[in-house]
Formats: sequence, structure tokens, C-alpha cells
Amino acid sequence: MTMRFTRRSFLGTSILAAGTLAMPAILRAQEGPIKLGTLTPLTGSGGAYGPVMADVVKKAAGEINKAGGVLGRELVIISEDDQTNPEAGLRAARKLIDVDKVSAIMGTWASSVTTAVAPVCWQSGVFLATVSGADSITKLPHQGFIIRTQPNTTLQGRKFGEFALELGAKNVAFVSPQTPFTESQFAALTKAVEAAGGKTSILIYDDKKTTLRTEVDQVLRSKPDAIVMGGYTTDTAVLVRDLYRANYKGKLLGFGYAVNKQLVEALPPDVSEGIVTLSPSAAQGTGGYMNVARLLGVDSPDTYSCQIYDHLNLISLAMAAGKGTTGTVIKDNVRKVAQGGGQKVDNAVDGLKLVTAGTKIDYDGASGPCDFTDIGDIEDAQFRYEQIKDGKIVLLKIA
Repeated sequence: MTMRFTRRSFLGTSILAAGTLAMPAILRAQEGPIKLGTLTPLTGSGGAYGPVMADVVKKAAGEINKAGGVLGRELVIISEDDQTNPEAGLRAARKLIDVDKVSAIMGTWASSVTTAVAPVCWQSGVFLATVSGADSITKLPHQGFIIRTQPNTTLQGRKFGEFALELGAKNVAFVSPQTPFTESQFAALTKAVEAAGGKTSILIYDDKKTTLRTEVDQVLRSKPDAIVMGGYTTDTAVLVRDLYRANYKGKLLGFGYAVNKQLVEALPPDVSEGIVTLSPSAAQGTGGYMNVARLLGVDSPDTYSCQIYDHLNLISLAMAAGKGTTGTVIKDNVRKVAQGGGQKVDNAVDGLKLVTAGTKIDYDGASGPCDFTDIGDIEDAQFRYEQIKDGKIVLLKIA
């Protein structure tokens, strides 16, 4: 079929196109959805956490959209897999930034991934909210484009040292692969132990090895009464198995993200029995925590799901408060909604109504109070202490 254009229809079409092109870029950009990215470990060492983290963001965004979205616009969540690998994470971040044009990236998990991704975020004006703990991350020249809801590794290392002392240890060995947080954690652990008259040692191992018996024999020469394990689930399982074979009888302490359900299922009950874990605690019993549990259909959501839920809410509220959707707007307004001293809220749906009405808000979320230092560290957090007993992880205390 041949299409015919009259002079009037051509001029009308031309005027419409010209009008669209003449429209200020900022107005054109504000049409359509707001794109946000999740960059979580769907596979690799963090694969036990990343899929659930991405899921809770999409479900929470769905509730925000049902309530009218942010600034009247729909949130679109684009999820990518960082594979718990810096190179893969960087490729995925570039795709989110350059192709998808997201305003923010949420949920980077491994500190090595966050370290690789952070520069391309701040250089592109994209806001980054992370659950990584390495002290070095917020010491980067990020110009305010990074916040993290995970306690930094200095605080975590001190907590490990204090708890080892509480368990009666005087000679504490730190055994870990080389990570961005190894040195800072060991330094903080050592400071706590030495202040009480104890001593520490450190051994770095290759986390790709299928046996660590040589390293175990080396560690045990110093006769530690407690060993703090700094690896991830796969290599920690190898280490625990070889310590058992070496008949080590002292205390074993590990990170909650490594000594988890997957590790318990991978080892015989007598091998993992008694291991103590430490991890930042979600704000159990609060409205935000219950929201995450409801969205995921679980009784006890993990801390990373709670943290990334808070990322989405903080970013949504910051955009509403700043009446814009860019990473710069988020950066400039996130503390105004997180620690503004206003009315307490624990979800974006309620918070957006208040912000729209001109009411100051103070967001306390599923992971706890979201108050940040000038460099983006969370100011304080509770920790969860657990232990493997009879093949199950049981709570010892939250403090």
C-alpha cells in the first residue's frame, strides 16, 4: 500500500517533531520509567544471597509502583549478576550505566566487586549503595556517591576479637584468603586481643586450593586456642574439614555469610559442630524487617536482603525529596531522608506520602537505623552471634 502525505500532514508531523526536539532535555528525560539496577552475586561465592536480594528489590518496587511510583513515575529494576567476581561485576556495571542508563546501583556484595565498580559509578554520576564491608571502599574519592549499610571491617574485626576473648581465648589466629578487608580486620582484631593481654597471628591461604592441610599444620604450630576464619563458604568448608582432620580442639569463629546453611549441609555434623558465627544483625521485630519477611514469604530474612530493601527505599525517598532522579539528586538528599530528624518511617510507600506533603522524615529500616557518616559508613549496628549445634545454626545473642 502506498502512503500519501499532504502538505498539511507533513507540516503537522514536522511541527510535532520539532516541538519534541525543542523540549528541554530534562523534561524529556523525566518522561517514562526510572531505571535502577541491582548488581548482586547471583552465582559464585555469594550465590546464596544474591538472588534473594534481587527478588526483594523487585517486589518492594512493585509495591511502590502500585502506590503511584516516585514523582509519578514507575520504577523499573534491572538485575545483573556480578558472579562474585570483580571483572564480571565491572562488565555488568558498565552495561547498567551505559546501556540501561540507571540512576543508581544497589547491593554489591563482595568488597572486591564493589572496589572495581565504584569508580565507574561516581565518574558517571551513578549512586552506589552497597553491603560490602572493606574499610577501603568509603576511603575512595567517591564524592559522596557511595553509602553502605554493612558495618565496616574495622568494627567487625574488633567484634571478633572481643568475642574470642569472651570465649576464653588468649592466642587467636586469623586464617583467611587475601581480600580487600583482610588487613583491616586483622589489625582491629589484634588491637582488641592485645589490649586484654592476648596475642594473635595471621596466615593467608589460596582460596582456590582443594586442600589446606599444609596451611592448617602451619597454623597449629602456634597452638591457637581460637581461630577466626576470614574466607567465603567454599574455602571455609575446606579449611574446617582439614582442621577437623588435624584434630584441632580449639574455638572456631567465622563470618555469618560463610558459615551458613550451605556450609552446614556440605559438612558432616561432627565436622561443623560448635563453630561460632558473627554477622551484622537485621532489625528483627521492626516494621521494616517484617515487610521484608512478608515480601519474601520467610520467617527470618537474611541481613543482606534487609539491607538492599533499605537501599531501594532510601533511594526512592531521596529522589522524591530532591524532586529529581539522577545520582546527584540521590547523593544530595539521601541523608535528608535517612537522618533528617523528622517523622519515623520504615518503608517508602508511607515515606513518599509524607515527603510529597512536605513533611520531614527519618527512615529506620529493615537493617536498623540508616544514619551515615560523611564518608558513607553506617554509624552503628547490632551484631548477631550464632553457633552450629546438632547440625543447625542457633542464635546465641544479639548485641
